[in-house]
Amino acid sequence: MVGNHKHINKVTLGGLIVTWGIIYGDIGTSPLYVMRAIFGMHEGKAEVIREEVVLGALSAIFWTLTLQTTIKYVWLTLKADNKGEGGIFSLYTLLKRFKKRWMLVPAIIGGSCLLADGFITPPISVSSAIEGLKVYNEELDTVPIVIAILFVLFFVQRFGTSLIGKAFGPMMMIWFTMLGVLGLIALSGNMSVLKALNPYYLVYLFDLHSQGFYVLGMVFLCTTGAEALYSDMGHCGRNNIRVSWIYVKLTLVLSYFGQGAYLIAHSGQTLTEISGKATNPANPFFLLMPDWFLPFGIAIATSAAVIASQALISGSFTMISEAMRLNFWPKVSVKYPSDLKGQLYIPSVNWMLFAGCVSIVLYFRESSAMEAAYGLAIVICMLMTTSLLGVFMATRRYPTVLILAVIAIYLVIESAFFIANIDKFHNGGYVSVIITGVLAIIMTVWFWAKKIRSEYTEFTKIANYKQVLAELSNDESIPKYATHLVYMTNAHLGDEIESKIIYSILQKRPKRADIYWFVHVNVLDEPYKMEYRVREIMKDDVIRVDFYLGFRIAPRINLMFKQVVRDMVQKGEVDITSRYESLNRNNVIGDFKFVLIEKFLSYDNDLPWYERIVLDIYFILKQVSLSEGRAFGLDSSSVKVEKFPIVIHPPEDMVLSRVDEHPGHNND
Repeated sequence: MVGNHKHINKVTLGGLIVTWGIIYGDIGTSPLYVMRAIFGMHEGKAEVIREEVVLGALSAIFWTLTLQTTIKYVWLTLKADNKGEGGIFSLYTLLKRFKKRWMLVPAIIGGSCLLADGFITPPISVSSAIEGLKVYNEELDTVPIVIAILFVLFFVQRFGTSLIGKAFGPMMMIWFTMLGVLGLIALSGNMSVLKALNPYYLVYLFDLHSQGFYVLGMVFLCTTGAEALYSDMGHCGRNNIRVSWIYVKLTLVLSYFGQGAYLIAHSGQTLTEISGKATNPANPFFLLMPDWFLPFGIAIATSAAVIASQALISGSFTMISEAMRLNFWPKVSVKYPSDLKGQLYIPSVNWMLFAGCVSIVLYFRESSAMEAAYGLAIVICMLMTTSLLGVFMATRRYPTVLILAVIAIYLVIESAFFIANIDKFHNGGYVSVIITGVLAIIMTVWFWAKKIRSEYTEFTKIANYKQVLAELSNDESIPKYATHLVYMTNAHLGDEIESKIIYSILQKRPKRADIYWFVHVNVLDEPYKMEYRVREIMKDDVIRVDFYLGFRIAPRINLMFKQVVRDMVQKGEVDITSRYESLNRNNVIGDFKFVLIEKFLSYDNDLPWYERIVLDIYFILKQVSLSEGRAFGLDSSSVKVEKFPIVIHPPEDMVLSRVDEHPGHNND
């Protein structure tokens, strides 16, 4: 990943190869299952192949790829970059400075939908590829093979994918070339199928076919990767995506139209009749392959499916990392398996996705059954992106007529897809909705609880305590707590500090130190900035350090703070030598002690029932999330954690009446 946003306008051969490898995995593997989904089993009945329906489906696919993927995402949405980064969280971060509260809703829902896609794309892609083996053995149980591939895929995440990633581009180039060649060969036998480029056949489909909206729901699968394409913009750059998409779209269209030509040649039959098995429809994608090429085709398809899954897993790590920085997700452990900038590994998310993917495979067992669960969450995500895109266009002063036209067109298109996908709900679509709902609840609760806590945090002016801190620092009657005492603070204003920190220093147990440090982390609305600012509040006594970090930069405060102190020492701004006389004479560096204050909900609260529920869930999530110390990358040996009660809504003063004992009265 490139940190400098200027790369978004560069087009290079290397950039194009990388783009083919990591951007188009999801959308690029859609020919594996789209046509089979349209003409496969529906409510237990095999769909009879009819030329008019094939032409209508092809027309719908072509215009969906053109209007939805090419125009909306490749051309328009890629303009909405945040210093070169894309995705719904980056778009929200870019726009949240305008303080429109409603934008939080599409951000959370859209992010949850895209993460839910990570539970379904790997199973359906890998299963669709492996099921090509059923050509040789119709009774083959592919479930163990799929689970084994998924296990290996998720297991290797801990080692990083920089080495494997170098092979992604050439492998996907082979895949797309195979799509185009096989499609072109099949298409050459019936060039008349190209008349489906006429949108008339799309309109005609709804007049002709009693289940036109059902077909549209299956057609939508051809563009499900468009949202992931936008999310991965930061990996490759805008113009590399735009240029490479020309070749990708050409090969996709050739593949779909080649499958369409094959199906028209078998009009009047069903895919189950072609396969010779009553409950297992043949896959038109594999039917295009000559027998001698089939083993190679299955191997290439499986490789492409694994690459598609890998890209989505990496994207999920990036999204969770962003969500944590935006207070949408509990703090979890983030590891950096390689030196490649931006490459993350989040163990909890990795194994959560693996468990979800295995559950999907075991529940549906075949990719044809998974198709019903696929698409509903993504179309909701696209609707959310459209709403935020309208705000982006308004902030960039696009003509009002153009904004209204774009939003109206895509709301109509995506609403139609949504209605079409609703038909899948009872057949398996509820699975993606449940996953999305759980993720959205976690994000909403975490954000809401953080907001409740921040609104009731008390701050005080540091100036009010300068004198007492200076005297405490020199009060030898109190044992020295540390040479350097460091507190993490949430106070945005440089002259303020939380009251609880003052309480910790002065009252909980007086903490004498030679220098008091207050460290604050500001999350910026751009991805990769790394800056800091130092304020000397009291000479040689109180220093404040503000870090300004992009929303994609992990707050590794332990390392960053050491760098700040090292820079200050080199400039002669601070002396970190121990103040103990014996150690000072020998130039021994003083110790640094971090104090973190963990909050818990006090019983002395009279909260509304809904806030109580939110905070209860929040503290449950907090128990399984990363501690503040580990979240900031602090060395546990130098961290002291103190508990501090949160009193948000104290109950009204209780009226107690004192009863004095009367003379001569015996209570016994």
